[in-house]
Amino acid sequence: MNTSLSKSDLNTLKEAGKKRKEFRKKLVQLKKQRSKKINEKFNDLHDEEFKTMDCLNCANCCKTTSPIFRNADINRLSKYLRMKSGAFTEKYLRLDSDDDYVLKKSPCAFLDEDNTCQVYDVRPLACREYPHTDRKNVLQIIDLTVENTTICPAVARIVEKIVQS
Repeated sequence: MNTSLSKSDLNTLKEAGKKRKEFRKKLVQLKKQRSKKINEKFNDLHDEEFKTMDCLNCANCCKTTSPIFRNADINRLSKYLRMKSGAFTEKYLRLDSDDDYVLKKSPCAFLDEDNTCQVYDVRPLACREYPHTDRKNVLQIIDLTVENTTICPAVARIVEKIVQS
């Protein structure tokens, strides 16, 4: 199995990085229009993109960023790993500048070499919902979506199509 980004996906992420300001500006304009069709378009493009995107061939999100760990996530993972929640937190997590629990380091400690997740069935909510392009109101999270264009090639392609339409 290919466990790294393809050249095409790498180029997609590089281009998205260059277009971050453009993406944000356009998404803010779309948000001001308050069109429900934009969210529907995001959702449709998400479904279309993930018919062909195999996250196991990429896993860039798991290699480069951390989800936020809510207390429920910490408790569920601790129980699954047969650890006390305090020991789990001490071993794997740190508080970020927003006082959210995130992983101490990247790549994720639970990511296997074949890009599978050791704790997939009990993974944090943020992992389950990633990349958030199928949310009911994607435009509520413009900054996160723009950030995700530099992490997830699928998000970059989705946003590019939204901006070009």
